[in-house]
Amino acid sequence: MRETERSNPKHQVSLRVMATTDLHMNLLGYDYYRDQADPSVGLAHTASLIAGARDEATRLGAVTLLLDNGDSMQGTPLGEQPDARSPHPLMKAFQVLSYDAIGLGNHDFNFGLDTLEHILKTAPCPVICSNMKAASPETKLPFVASAILERQMLDHPDAPPVRIGLLSVLPEQTVQWDAHLLQDRVQMMNIVQSARTTSAALRAAGCDIVIALAHTGLGHETDPDNSENALQHLVQIDDIDALIGGHTHLRLPDPATPFSKPVVMPGAFGSHLGVIDLRLKHGDDGWKLDAWDCGLRPISQRTTTGELAPLVTEDAALVSALAEDHAATVERINAPVGQIEHSLHSYFTFFAPDRALALVACAQAAELREQLKNTPACELPLLSAVSPCKFGARTGPGHFTDVPAGPLSRRHVADLHIFPNYLNAVSISGAMVLEWLEMLAGMFNQITPGTDSTPLIDFDRAGHNFDVLHGLDYQIDLSVPARFHASGKLADPQAHRIRDPLWNGKPIDPDQQFVVAVNSHRAAGGGNFPMVQQATQIPLPRCSIQDIVYDYLNGTLPTDPLAAASPPWRLAPMPGSHALVYTGPAARRYLEELSHMNLPLPEPTPDGFLQLKIPL
Repeated sequence: MRETERSNPKHQVSLRVMATTDLHMNLLGYDYYRDQADPSVGLAHTASLIAGARDEATRLGAVTLLLDNGDSMQGTPLGEQPDARSPHPLMKAFQVLSYDAIGLGNHDFNFGLDTLEHILKTAPCPVICSNMKAASPETKLPFVASAILERQMLDHPDAPPVRIGLLSVLPEQTVQWDAHLLQDRVQMMNIVQSARTTSAALRAAGCDIVIALAHTGLGHETDPDNSENALQHLVQIDDIDALIGGHTHLRLPDPATPFSKPVVMPGAFGSHLGVIDLRLKHGDDGWKLDAWDCGLRPISQRTTTGELAPLVTEDAALVSALAEDHAATVERINAPVGQIEHSLHSYFTFFAPDRALALVACAQAAELREQLKNTPACELPLLSAVSPCKFGARTGPGHFTDVPAGPLSRRHVADLHIFPNYLNAVSISGAMVLEWLEMLAGMFNQITPGTDSTPLIDFDRAGHNFDVLHGLDYQIDLSVPARFHASGKLADPQAHRIRDPLWNGKPIDPDQQFVVAVNSHRAAGGGNFPMVQQATQIPLPRCSIQDIVYDYLNGTLPTDPLAAASPPWRLAPMPGSHALVYTGPAARRYLEELSHMNLPLPEPTPDGFLQLKIPL
């Protein structure tokens, strides 16, 4: 089924499975960071596709299931309910749309088990997580390991109902990433082994069809089975008939990645509805899967010139159900904070100074200096590590930080750091700092001198793993291959991309100790930075980075000395060489910041980005 197909399946349909994933609290077609409507996102748009797909199923004589594959609870300010109101807007949405089951993703645990339990207590359907269990009998988890649903097939009214087994798995690194909330409370099981065991148990319980909610990315068949992205391994489990993928915001099916069974991954933020059509036959040995078809249905599309064209309107019932929560959120996020003289944005974050990142770095440093007063660590040189949160890529050309000069409000603070991370601190040697720099430099492709058509960024690497270490000065030489793989394993022991790394104007001493302000995700191992994991953790009171940025902007925290520092990094010169970068079309209003580069005219791309050719 291609993205544009509707009611023309290749086979007779018995069971239609519809799926969403990675909603990240984009329940309405609204950009809370810009305080304006956005037709490219929102479950309310997807809801119109759901209604249409259900109507088609009725005409085809099929029954339906509606499933969500996790990472739905964290994302926009709509999910942050300061008064802990119940039901949570997400549960309201799932109730209105009659979801049949919910899987969990790693970000659903970002607020801890108690908050998760509070949200899920009004869930309208089973909530499933198959590869997490309580570390002790005293811990009660607000979800089940699997679920079995029954459906009477309309095309076989005299046959027994079909028993559909559902399992849900997520990266086992989830406990590591949110260790400050989950450590010693839960245990993770291997994602592939758990799926294999649970699917076998569902078969033994009499399930005719087994569907896996697999909150994991594509990965490679050669990856170990404990990898963060294990979809390729999960597809090979015989007892699983169909899979819904997620986590990496890809869109599947994709002709470049064929599968022997139905697999969908419907993007993110409600951008697509995944549809799997199954034809079942009943015989002496019960129900059997006879044929299948699968595809994606988008809520919007790009014109030939890259302009966004909505394909559906928002579902009125869902918009009405969320109206009160939406209004309260808009009021809250528009509360004034302070004032800034210059715009803060991430359109050029991978090749030019990023004032938004610099501000977050200063806020982290200011808070950490306060926390380290009268401790031995206060004598160490202090660095602040930050990485972009919104950088386009798979989430689209509108997904960039963009805070205009002038009055600031709460929504701008959220735009500067969208994740619910806490401030952490590590003590680390100069030698490991140098390795940290090499790891982050793997974000870039190797550029052959004299060429002009290589993309600057390695699209297989996540942009939020591009740390910038404020307090240092260094260059990144892209003529050299990356030293580390994205997994954190050494790729080329002889490769060193970092040139002239300096602290306080002098070469970094490998034996010198530094203290680094860093977010809790990175400190816990997120992004596979082994040198950060091996560093000594410095205990701090729990404080969210969003709150720290808020305090910095409203003057509660003093201006940090890093505010007077020059941008910490630049690309090493490669005369006669150029690279291609892809940013959002709204970057046009900031192109004067790049006037020194003498760029050729930017070119729009069919997928809505703006292509720049930058000199190196």
